[in-house]
Amino acid sequence: MRWTGNIRGAVLAVLAVVATLGLTACGGGSGDQPAAPSKGGAPIVVASFNFTDSQILAEIYAGALEAKGYPVARKLNLGSRELIYPSLKSGELQFLPEYQGAAITTGFGKDAVKDAKGEHEQLAKLFEADGIGLLDYAAAEDKDVYLVKADLAKEKGLRTIGDLKKLDKVVLAGGPECEKRLPCFRGFQDVYHLSNATFQTVQEIGPRVQQLESGAATVIPVDSVSPVAGDGKYVVLQDDLGIEPTENVVPAVSKKVLGERGPDFANAVNAVSAKLTTDGLRELNARVDADGEPAADVAKDWLSQQGLA
Repeated sequence: MRWTGNIRGAVLAVLAVVATLGLTACGGGSGDQPAAPSKGGAPIVVASFNFTDSQILAEIYAGALEAKGYPVARKLNLGSRELIYPSLKSGELQFLPEYQGAAITTGFGKDAVKDAKGEHEQLAKLFEADGIGLLDYAAAEDKDVYLVKADLAKEKGLRTIGDLKKLDKVVLAGGPECEKRLPCFRGFQDVYHLSNATFQTVQEIGPRVQQLESGAATVIPVDSVSPVAGDGKYVVLQDDLGIEPTENVVPAVSKKVLGERGPDFANAVNAVSAKLTTDGLRELNARVDADGEPAADVAKDWLSQQGLA
């Protein structure tokens, strides 16, 4: 799960968002494909958080809408929910690919239920008073998962977080926010009752992996869409007691836009969500973060492969 609630340099970030929202958004062409007949009206303002898969998702949904003739303006890489939600609720931003569990816990400060359908219903009710609706959620998730080295998992029979009780000592290396959060180290203590576990602060993913490789850390949290989570050198431990909420991708859209644009608009968005998977999003992330491809190009390629543009 992306904890976007931690704000670095809040004043500067707010100013940056204000400046960004005031700029003319860049357009997204459809390459050599013939342009769809324009459906007219004001551009639908699509926003993203300031991390890779959020930007990719925003480009994917924006590109799919453009392919159907809907005018779109992009406002990407804006920052945290604390910065984005006021503009979403005011209608200045109108379309945000969200993550259900984090939206509930970080965006509204509520405890999330533990299943995707229940979270969808819960989040829809939370957004309702602000004039924001939800469309279908995707199978794709961006959530924290917990990795151990594959050879250790095989040697000690580790399949679940609970299996860490088999070890004499467990060191969980994670970002500083992890230590006090229930969906992280506090969950290891309060839910899994791992009395053998201690916490070590390691902010960035790269150094965490190094700690895991060296044996200084036993287990580390990474995003499920991180390329590391798909590396055969590591095993993702099952969260058998469910300390992590589900984090299915879901489009949060202004009800005004939904009403004005009608069922064809909703169908175009839902068609994208139906094809998004965690493994697929991990591959797209790798193309941007590891290979250096622009998120817009990666999104356009995905839409073409899926027959959506």
